[in-house]
Amino acid sequence: MLRSETEYEKFKNDYLNSYFKSLNISTEEPDWNIMILQAMSFNEFQDCKALLDMLKDDEDVGKYKYFIEKKFEEMVDWFLKVKLEINTRQLPAYVENNRKVSRLDLYLAVEREGGHRRVIDNHMWAVISKDMGLDYNDAELMRLLYAMYLDPKRKSVKM
Repeated sequence: MLRSETEYEKFKNDYLNSYFKSLNISTEEPDWNIMILQAMSFNEFQDCKALLDMLKDDEDVGKYKYFIEKKFEEMVDWFLKVKLEINTRQLPAYVENNRKVSRLDLYLAVEREGGHRRVIDNHMWAVISKDMGLDYNDAELMRLLYAMYLDPKRKSVKM
């Protein structure tokens, strides 16, 4: 009796696996993550939390970087303009030679190092700067940009 169940399970698994492979779903089905990201709008803090939760999955961030970066920029802009009522910050952020600074990359670099508090306590802004593809001497600029755009407690920081 046990043997026939095992054979049945094997047949069922083999049949189902070959059936689903033959459907070729991955190329014809819409990517729900992209659809969710495209539909995402920022009207309250829960919307921000939903996007920040997505950033915890490195695989998704790598796979959907373009869409996530676009939404992250929208979220930061919304937060600065609507919640903090700051309309004087240059959007997007730039460093020397008119190089745009990805606020998503800055945020992710700080998170990879253990978060904002750890970066401050361990004087790691030079590491963040190198992670961003910049020079060590851009460390102070990275600290300032983080404070200006990504640290809500720093409403009054000016560049």
